[in-house]
Amino acid sequence: MASLSMAGTGNAANIAELLAHEIQGSGMSVQMVDSIYRPVADGGVCIMVFEKYYWRASNRASLTVVVSGEGGSVYVDAIGSGGGQGPLFKFSWGAEEDFVGLVADILAGQGFAY
Repeated sequence: MASLSMAGTGNAANIAELLAHEIQGSGMSVQMVDSIYRPVADGGVCIMVFEKYYWRASNRASLTVVVSGEGGSVYVDAIGSGGGQGPLFKFSWGAEEDFVGLVADILAGQGFAY
């Protein structure tokens, strides 16, 4: 499992839309499983779940992204999971870290920080 939390400025809905577009465009085996957006007072909360098939490891990894914002401040939390192999040892080729790293790269380009 891999995770990250980053903060920046902007509009939560716009950041969520950017992440959805960039993550889905990062590879042909990436798909958005589902998403939910809730407007809240002066901002909103968006939860998105993605799945990606990794050919090198013959497995799927999932990525859950939560974008929340209020008054111009935006917070993004991402958790990658499911990239391991084996019923007992959960050996991982790093798929979760790779998936979460994609979110970090996208957000860093928008001025977000840890």
